[in-house]
Amino acid sequence: MCGIAGLISSMTLSGHQAQPVREDELRRMIASLHHRGPDGSDVRVEGGVGLAHARLSIIDLATGWQPMHNEDLSVWVVFNGEIFNYLELRADLQRRGHRFYTHSDTEVLVHLYEEFGERFVEHLNGQFAIALHDTRLRRVVLARDRVGIRPLFYAQIGARLAFASEIKALFTLPGMRRAFDTRALADIFTLWSAVPPCSAFEGVSQLPPGHVMVVDLPTDGGAIRTRISRYWDWEFPTLEQALAAPHRSEDDCAEELKALLIDAVRLQLRADVPVGAYLSGGLDSSIITSLIRNHTNTPLRTFSLTFEDAEFDESVWQQELVEHLRTEHSSLKASRSDIAAGFPRAVWHVETPIVRTAPTPLMLLSGLVRESGYKVVLTGEGADEVFGGYDLFKEAKIRRFLAREPNSSWRPRILEKLYPYLKNSPASGRAFTHRFFGEGMDQLHEPWFSHVPRMTTTQRVQQFFNADVQAQLRGYKTTEALRERLPGALAGWAPMHRDQYVEAHTLMSGYLLSSQGDRVAMASSVEGRVPFLDHRLIEFASRLPPQYKLKGLTEKHILKHAMRGELPESIRRRTKQPYRAPDSACFFERGKAVDYVAELMSPQRIAQAGIFDPLAVNKLFEKSRAGRAIGFGDNMAFVGVLSTQLLHEQFIQPKQVKADSSLATTP
Repeated sequence: MCGIAGLISSMTLSGHQAQPVREDELRRMIASLHHRGPDGSDVRVEGGVGLAHARLSIIDLATGWQPMHNEDLSVWVVFNGEIFNYLELRADLQRRGHRFYTHSDTEVLVHLYEEFGERFVEHLNGQFAIALHDTRLRRVVLARDRVGIRPLFYAQIGARLAFASEIKALFTLPGMRRAFDTRALADIFTLWSAVPPCSAFEGVSQLPPGHVMVVDLPTDGGAIRTRISRYWDWEFPTLEQALAAPHRSEDDCAEELKALLIDAVRLQLRADVPVGAYLSGGLDSSIITSLIRNHTNTPLRTFSLTFEDAEFDESVWQQELVEHLRTEHSSLKASRSDIAAGFPRAVWHVETPIVRTAPTPLMLLSGLVRESGYKVVLTGEGADEVFGGYDLFKEAKIRRFLAREPNSSWRPRILEKLYPYLKNSPASGRAFTHRFFGEGMDQLHEPWFSHVPRMTTTQRVQQFFNADVQAQLRGYKTTEALRERLPGALAGWAPMHRDQYVEAHTLMSGYLLSSQGDRVAMASSVEGRVPFLDHRLIEFASRLPPQYKLKGLTEKHILKHAMRGELPESIRRRTKQPYRAPDSACFFERGKAVDYVAELMSPQRIAQAGIFDPLAVNKLFEKSRAGRAIGFGDNMAFVGVLSTQLLHEQFIQPKQVKADSSLATTP
């Protein structure tokens, strides 16, 4: 795990760089990513291309330094992430005549590129962001892993193209504009993330998951040429294909699934440093830890979060599994004041508005992991998207059932089975239940039908936009931007498969793997690995019938079936409880706001930032201060406004302050 950055400059007719790539610029870029690679850094400039790398040493501690090259120094690479099948790839490449000078997974990339060209990424099992410079072809290849575990951003600045693991590295460059992209803000306050290739900032794009960008440097004085292509995507069978496919029993599928899971865990334990695991007490992390204990020789070291608020705390389940597996375990209790104090730093790392405080406790937990001497942890992320674990999938199934008889008096009562873990459940009152789950019934056949209740709640943040922003967004629809990114084949899939695809390409890749994943782990220089997102597992699960995943209202049925005998029955059969943290209540104590919150949410500061309406925000602030912001909509709005204000302070109009400032501006 590392941080990467780079600059690519076009050439003039006389053969000179239009804007030369300077080493000092690259060093400033990579210095801003020190948290991603505190073990060392280096840069390289040649032929209008500059590559920079900050290293977190995990594999080949002695010789795995980057930028790294092939035998004749014609291909160079910087790389963030891990290639889990690198040993198998290395052996095959050696049989083909390639010579290696290190034992790292990074060196596999340059030789694989020599052998397969731009299609080298198709051979990788890993999580990665790659920048590869082919000096002979005067070409740079940028690639991002299949599901978006590792980030990669880019921006055109004059005659140059810049790229980096995080946006803050781009902001170190002269001429880089600093402004919010208002359409992206509308996306974020609908889907929880911007629709790729957009980011929260104007002029900054993200390479979408499963894509490659090829950058060709002309020698005739022309502009840099880029082309982007997809090399992998989630694919599901059509309804006709599903009906025609030979029937496989649940037992057969469960057996194959278990074998795939064991192998994914085995591969992702590869490291030259100790590897730990997160243990939430839920099914997914329990599966990962149990497979480590039962099927590998890796010492089991686990870490978990607990909360003062009983509604969010899962420590009883965590302790049950710790005792069952006899693991060496550490936990961190996140108080409301801890979350409030850490929130500005979390926002600085995630680089996007967020509508939940949940990333902050995970950032604090990564600090405990690092303090305990660990750089790598395995997590259970991805199982819900792959195997249908979220309430969203149950909601959609019930809502489609309701749509067949909309006037039924008894069908809506099925919704009462949802959310047993919520203090204020959307299904707790008959009138509210009808209104909440009735949202979007006119969009029954739209690909985002399953997401309408969540989208409607999240869009409450947009009600606080000021008149100027509202005018800029007039006529813009996030759903139409999303539609442009969806495959044409999606309409022929089973409804649940459509739901899975949209979830994987919005909340999962844009928020869970980023704001709750890579960014907050790397804040403490910790690499998170996600075995459930091994592409072989995704491809296997995508071929399964929907009823094998969501059987009745039992989520992840086939996964639970595969884990018989591996887990305590109480955990194997436990109903999904999503990871959550207290939100607006964190920022007030006995009716008084935390100092930085009171400052940033004041009418004066709201007006200065120019995104939200001061009067509307003040009413929300007073409601939250009085403890009356108990619904999802109000809480999302409060956190959304506050995180946007912090980003404005940190990136749009940054001030030079001490590194321990409560606003956590650039250290």
